Amino acid sequence: MSIRQNKAWKALESHRETMRDVHLTTLFEQDGRFDAFSRQAAGLTLDFSKQRIRRETLDMLLDLARETGVEEAVERLLSGRRVNLTEDRPALHTALRLPQGGEFHVEGEDVQADVHESLDRMQQMVEKLQSGQWRGANGRAIKQVINLGVGGSDLGPLMVVKALEDAFVAPNALEVHFASTIDGSQLAELLPTLEADETLFIYSSKSFGTIDTSANADTALAWLAEQTGSDIERIKRHHFIGVSTKPEKMTEWGIAPDHQLLFWDWVGGRYSFWSAIGLPIAIRLGMDNFRRLLAGGHAMDEHFASAPLEDNLPVLFGLLGIWNTNFLDIQSLAVLPYDGRLKHLPGYLQQLEMESNGKSSTNDGEKVDYNTCPILWGEIGPNGQHAFYQLLHQGTRSVACDFIAPIKRYDHIDSAPVRESLERQHRLSLANCFAQSRVLMLGDDAIKSNETPPAHKRYAGNQPSSTILFETLSPESLGALIALYEHKVYVQGAIWNIDSFDQWGVELGKKIANEAADILETGQGADQLDDSSRHLIETVLGKRGNA
Repeated sequence: MSIRQNKAWKALESHRETMRDVHLTTLFEQDGRFDAFSRQAAGLTLDFSKQRIRRETLDMLLDLARETGVEEAVERLLSGRRVNLTEDRPALHTALRLPQGGEFHVEGEDVQADVHESLDRMQQMVEKLQSGQWRGANGRAIKQVINLGVGGSDLGPLMVVKALEDAFVAPNALEVHFASTIDGSQLAELLPTLEADETLFIYSSKSFGTIDTSANADTALAWLAEQTGSDIERIKRHHFIGVSTKPEKMTEWGIAPDHQLLFWDWVGGRYSFWSAIGLPIAIRLGMDNFRRLLAGGHAMDEHFASAPLEDNLPVLFGLLGIWNTNFLDIQSLAVLPYDGRLKHLPGYLQQLEMESNGKSSTNDGEKVDYNTCPILWGEIGPNGQHAFYQLLHQGTRSVACDFIAPIKRYDHIDSAPVRESLERQHRLSLANCFAQSRVLMLGDDAIKSNETPPAHKRYAGNQPSSTILFETLSPESLGALIALYEHKVYVQGAIWNIDSFDQWGVELGKKIANEAADILETGQGADQLDDSSRHLIETVLGKRGNA
């Protein structure tokens, strides 16, 4: 049965009609809205008072959560049940964040013991690299690391490193770079700036068969062989670490067993930076800070597990998205960090949300008859103000927004004049953050005036937003923030009755790309394709003249 037949869903549909023409300006005529519609947990403050809801709206959404079994779904996830139904396995990314000393048994196996064994191996590698004891093929100490990965093997580590490296770089940290694109452009730009004898590559791939990553690894090998003069097998032994669920494939490729880090099939790619995939984070920030990141995620896990629905940040965050997507017909979500260090957060969340919940079939094998995941996009807020905020304020589309900002910044700057100037800039950033959400909410009413502005200067307002604040951007607060979004995604998937942990939608494209690659390499088989694809390939092969 479709969730649209649920009593709570039907009640929300009726309630929508009473809310359709209610402006946020009207909702804010009553005092105490922030106290009613904000919550705190794990060092985060979630203000959702600028969402287009009343108390009764929230009560109805909580009824929907109960009727669709969200409480039971949370228990299934956190107890290690098989919530990834199409692949028949659990999703145990929360187990990666458990502190040492306990046990977490899943189907008779203590997965926590494996997790901490992997963390210990990571620490050994990190210490060897940071102490200068890891030597290349010609005996020189490794000083640069390039992470080769794509999707979850790239987006998470990249986002975390760039978010935290300004204040949390480890002593003796190595430089860490990232290459993900299949076209080779990142390596083409990066390799000429590095010394091959001092460069180590992390080959990160859950399947150890992703064509994007293997293509970059082949290019890395070609460069190392030319620059070092060593044979391929020696290069692989000294200049590569492998991170995968497939030890046999890593060994077959030539990575030494003691240079391999393992994780498990129950770690989804987009949830994997908490595992050994996070090695670049540990190399750059140190294992202590990596463990602090895990601790921040675990703090949100504990809150998710224990807080009642009406005070549960991930549940409330998820329900607000359900209200916007399914009842207010807002199909776009902009993530707007007011902190330049979080520039890669929107890209990371795109995969987390759209790969998880961009689904159109239910767990029962039926086609959904309601909207699921909105389109997620975003940019650093101050930059976005000079790019797309025009559309947010005066365009024809409704867009929900997440504003994200630290309260304090630049405490670590030694120079007092520079620190004070930078702190002033941060206050300006916060002022813009709060002002933009206010204008999106109130429109013209943000400034009281007796004059009616011309049409081209009118602001309609009534664009819903949430604001997430935290004291400072630290490993703990970043870990809690990411875990908040992870659990929000799962809550929404539970309500929509979809599998948030598979990603079959990306598989067919990979298969067809491999077929097209074979045709481009051999020049044979294009005649079996559709008219457009055949002619595009023939153009590339020079059979139809110049493009």
